[in-house]
Amino acid sequence: MAKEIKISKEKIISAYTKMIVEEGKKPNSIYHFCQLLKIEEPQFYQFFSSFEHLEESIFENLFESTLNLLSKSDEYNSYDAKTKVLSFYFTFFEQLTANRSLVLHLLTEDRNKLENLKKLTGLRKHFKSYIDGLGIETINIPQEKIQKIQHKSISEMAWIQMMMTLKFWMEDKSPSFEKTDIFIEKSVHASFDMLDVTPFKNIIDFGKFLWKEKMNN
Repeated sequence: MAKEIKISKEKIISAYTKMIVEEGKKPNSIYHFCQLLKIEEPQFYQFFSSFEHLEESIFENLFESTLNLLSKSDEYNSYDAKTKVLSFYFTFFEQLTANRSLVLHLLTEDRNKLENLKKLTGLRKHFKSYIDGLGIETINIPQEKIQKIQHKSISEMAWIQMMMTLKFWMEDKSPSFEKTDIFIEKSVHASFDMLDVTPFKNIIDFGKFLWKEKMNN
């Protein structure tokens, strides 16, 4: 009997992503994929239940990689919540850009957009938890139920903002995706202005940017 090849979660993800990028499609079956890796099918199931589960893990890995990079910055922990969110966005989208061909394939391969979005389920959970952990301050309303709704709404709104930014990045044709950087900065400033109920300068500025982009397309 042939010696069983040692395999890891990282090696499976690496082989899968390489196949996607080089061939532009996923393997015909898990069995076929395992044959190419020269491993037994049960070895795959030690880490993933399906290709869909594997693809979800790819986005979770990009999130974890982002946090690992941020944790290496001595300045990051001293930032306020808004600056931390900006740092997260810029770093996360650098990770996406480094894997753009893969990300675009995974998020557009199915005609059913909902099926594509299911791959972001794990990312959504981790991202919302990250936002909750920032302790973002809201208007002080002395009512427990309202405060709970406020905190829940912050992470939900943040996720919607993430989806808007992701869509913008996927459609961005500017050099080095510089317009996505502008989108990130203006949208994050605008969202925090709304929470702080400060003058709406940044919100209006962000609206003008979106209107200009719409008119130019």
